Amino acid sequence: MVTGIIMLPLPGPGWVVIFGGMAIWATEFVWAQLVLRWTKRKVTEAAQRALDPRVRRRNIILTSVGVVIIAVLAGVYLWKFGLEMPWKIKDQ
Repeated sequence: MVTGIIMLPLPGPGWVVIFGGMAIWATEFVWAQLVLRWTKRKVTEAAQRALDPRVRRRNIILTSVGVVIIAVLAGVYLWKFGLEMPWKIKDQ
């Protein structure tokens, strides 16, 4: 499980290792069973909320607005400063 926590910011299947470790611990420890049950319940609730059409529509709208804002900011930056490559290559 510690390996899974280390893999969260690093490349690797961090959450899979964490949940796999909790499943193994749940065969031996009651507290791990309770944590695993609570986690499964929360994941199921989140999945149900994500399938709600209103939530999906809201997420699509927010993502679209974010993409438009980023595109406008990038366009303004490129218009004002241009595209300057970090290396200097001179034609010979």
